Amino acid sequence: MISWRASPLVSALAACAGIALTLAMVTGRWQLAVFAAPFIGVLVGAAKRPEPARVWVCGESEALRCLESESVTITASVAAAEPAVVRRLRAVPVDGLQIVVDKATAPNQVTMRMSAQRWGRYTLAVEVQTLSASGLWVGAPVSLPVAELRVYPLADPQDVTLPPADLPDRIGTHLTRHHGPGVEYADIREYVPGDSLRTVNWRVSARRGRLHVTDRLTDRAADVVVLIDTYPQPSGPATVATERSARGAAQLVQSVLQRGDRAGVVLLGSAPRWLTPDIGRHQFYRLLDAILDAGEWHSHSTSALAPRAAVPPNAIVVAFSTLLNADFGLALTDLRRRGHPVLVVDVLDHSPFREEPDPIVARWWRLERSRMYRNIAVTGVDVVGWSHDSGLNDAMHMLPRRPRVGRRR
Repeated sequence: MISWRASPLVSALAACAGIALTLAMVTGRWQLAVFAAPFIGVLVGAAKRPEPARVWVCGESEALRCLESESVTITASVAAAEPAVVRRLRAVPVDGLQIVVDKATAPNQVTMRMSAQRWGRYTLAVEVQTLSASGLWVGAPVSLPVAELRVYPLADPQDVTLPPADLPDRIGTHLTRHHGPGVEYADIREYVPGDSLRTVNWRVSARRGRLHVTDRLTDRAADVVVLIDTYPQPSGPATVATERSARGAAQLVQSVLQRGDRAGVVLLGSAPRWLTPDIGRHQFYRLLDAILDAGEWHSHSTSALAPRAAVPPNAIVVAFSTLLNADFGLALTDLRRRGHPVLVVDVLDHSPFREEPDPIVARWWRLERSRMYRNIAVTGVDVVGWSHDSGLNDAMHMLPRRPRVGRRR
């Protein structure tokens, strides 16, 4: 609803009428009073304030999506109920968002081109100023939301290596040591009733006088769950390091989905939420929406632990964290107790102090960090450091090449 106030035109008419009447009284010329009469009549007619009017915006009904540095164009039009008329329309500046307004073709329509250098959610709005049909009343400026812009983090296209694990019995692209359907040679054995005739090695069978079949290594798919630490971090390098968690998660999810595996996400912190693993290109954007806490695909939780429904059996868990919160460490231990292979990517590659600490303090910090790595490794959780000047795939190649067998309670 719009609240009205007198327009500059009313002030101008009142000034002209007042000056004319004053001069008429001073000079005694009746012509000046006749000159001021129309102005007075208009002011008397405008004495009644119009009823509050309603203004609405016609923009995008769905959220806009783009990657960092990409530009998106949107056209918003505003309509007003009687007696309001749209006088001026402009875009409201948004922190972190570059908005370029094209030349308006109509007073009630604006076209904006937007781009952002940082991922996140942005609410686009326009400021509307209205005028009454008589032109004597001006509405107070009103800010109206137009659409929501979701800017996704850019993902490095390089493939990411997964930690070794026992994969579920589902056909995929990961070569395993299990015998079954596949293309990689494993062994030759005697024929057993029930074996497919397509697997019979006729050359070996003719040489040995008995039927033999060729065993091959099977290819299986993986279930990968990305665990992200969203707990409040101390201001400084720790806060900056959490920015790379979203980028690393996007790269890992993109690599997993391109291989035909299933990917899911769990975010633990002030607003815990999760999305069950799935495949396909649409899953990639659902996962990014879950990271931005946008959309309706993901589920919310109140527990400090990863829900069992979010982490299927034999799923590989890759966590991104600064390892500064004890509750997040408890969630890692719980996942390991369930039997999941857990890998933690430490995104904090240097001390969390704002200013450069004393050399003794810095060395003490590194020693404490090494001791923490060792204590976490005792629980069966692998930890790798991710430096800001290297890629995630380089950090993942530092994983130990040994399979871990989990114990279930």
